Amino acid sequence: MSTKRIVILGAGYGGLQAAKTLHKQLRKHHSAEIMLIDQNSSHTLLTELHQVAGDRVEPGGVTVSMEHVLEYTKVQFVKDRIVKADLKAKKLYSNNKEYTFDYLIMGVGSEPTYFNIEGMEEYSLPLWTLDDAVKIHGHIVQMFEKASKEKDSKKRKELLTFVVGGGGFTGVEMMGELIEWRNTLCKRYHISRDEVELVQIEALPTLVPILDAKLIGKVERYLKKKGVEVLTDSCITSVTENSLTINEEKTIPTRTLIWTGGIKAKSFVKGLGLSLGARDRIVVNEYLQTKEFPYVYAIGDNMEYQDKNGQVLPPLVETAVQSGEYAAINIAAEIKGSEKKKLDAKLHGVMVSVGSFFCVAQLSGMPLLSGLPATFIKHLVNMHYLFGIGGLELIWEYLNYQLFHKTRQYNCLLETGIGHIRRRNFTFWLVPLRIWLGVMWLMSGIDKIQSDWLGDWVVLGLTGATDATASASVTPLIGASSPGWYVAIAENIIMPNALFFQKLIVITEIGLGLAFILGIFTFIAAIASIAMHINFALGAGLPQTNGLPDLWWIAASLAMFSGAGRAFGVDYYLMPFLRNQLRYLQKNKSINPLKGWEL
Repeated sequence: MSTKRIVILGAGYGGLQAAKTLHKQLRKHHSAEIMLIDQNSSHTLLTELHQVAGDRVEPGGVTVSMEHVLEYTKVQFVKDRIVKADLKAKKLYSNNKEYTFDYLIMGVGSEPTYFNIEGMEEYSLPLWTLDDAVKIHGHIVQMFEKASKEKDSKKRKELLTFVVGGGGFTGVEMMGELIEWRNTLCKRYHISRDEVELVQIEALPTLVPILDAKLIGKVERYLKKKGVEVLTDSCITSVTENSLTINEEKTIPTRTLIWTGGIKAKSFVKGLGLSLGARDRIVVNEYLQTKEFPYVYAIGDNMEYQDKNGQVLPPLVETAVQSGEYAAINIAAEIKGSEKKKLDAKLHGVMVSVGSFFCVAQLSGMPLLSGLPATFIKHLVNMHYLFGIGGLELIWEYLNYQLFHKTRQYNCLLETGIGHIRRRNFTFWLVPLRIWLGVMWLMSGIDKIQSDWLGDWVVLGLTGATDATASASVTPLIGASSPGWYVAIAENIIMPNALFFQKLIVITEIGLGLAFILGIFTFIAAIASIAMHINFALGAGLPQTNGLPDLWWIAASLAMFSGAGRAFGVDYYLMPFLRNQLRYLQKNKSINPLKGWEL
């Protein structure tokens, strides 16, 4: 059987999902090659670009390494920029290389559309790529810097007026970031907040019209409460370097117009000889195949697909992910000789965040949400997506950026706390404490062995009376301050199984001692260590020193959470290995002990 090469063009939401699905479908099919081509070496979370533009997170907080995502898969990633394609000859061309294919998935994404508005492309700042977001970030800082030195009131007003053109998802989310960042910038450059004008412009009668009317109202009220001038039914008709005109009547002086007013398929698709629909999207059938070339599939923002109700699917992340999955399934089905599946898109709703702490969510099967509950749901959705492409590692990185690597300042108390938590430390200074903690646990376990805790005598009791039969001291389980629920557990669960629990305690203490001394599974050992001492405290109570409870065990165990086992410990080798095994397991549904060692 001849080898079939599948090329995915574009590593966006749809292209990445297609690559993952093809690997899953064809990982044991040796006659299939999968190649993913993109001009960037990382996958960008396009829906979170406003956070970079508005100084909430660093650029690394919205990108994912392609090497990480595709590691341990049969997908070959190629960093290159395709400039020309001959679909009939099944060839793609970059400036210096040629690629052949048997099947092609077009996922090159979209680009801003300027609706032929005079001066829009020349003078506005589009927000569609990571480079755009970084450019906007730098431009806003520059405007405040210049304004802080400008004495002319007219020029100062231009510098401090920030306009977002477009009131859809991206536009409203960008304005939310500006609202919060404005306060920090005003303090930094000693500018009165009243001087800064924020304007949101939308050509339609409402902002984010895809939302329920109640949520639209909440978004608009929130923006106005924060001092944003919201202009709906307002079309930008011309733009200059230092102003824009609305409805050919009203002029707003500004040096900053952030454009989020619409997108179209990339110009690259125009010369491919494919049927195009509205905004240059490629028309596809129910299997995502193009009309002219059934071996060429289009997904995400590139495709125009009508559902069973005749509605064109909107350019959402869910649309891209599901279309990428179905295109991959259908190519795999053709290679394996099985039946194709018609796209049955299931869109679960939309969410719009307006800054860090306010969000609205309209999700199927749930009531309308706003405020912190909606914000929490949005973070969960982001983490669900990241888990799907990269596992727990990406969730941890996401939380780090969202909680501890924020670039924007909020208030002194919060920033001080975050600063202390994120501070980098040399973990090898914890090695003596870790080993000492391990020695103390080990000695405690050995002492219990010498006291015959592993024998057949019951040395646990509800009180501390001496067992006359065993001629041994009985260790009390409860004390005067033990809560009722703990006493009930001791009476009904522990005492009927006293021999088992006393042996379990010895084994646990010995295990904790070895874990801390060797630096193996230190994080888990720290949790167990704290749990053991909380158990002792709830029972007969902790021993005391100078009348104070002996809490150093818990304090030392808390310090172990900082990765103490990665310095002069087995965790230095074991944790990366387990991380890589988790990556392999997620992508291949199996483990390979020979992979993942970093020595």
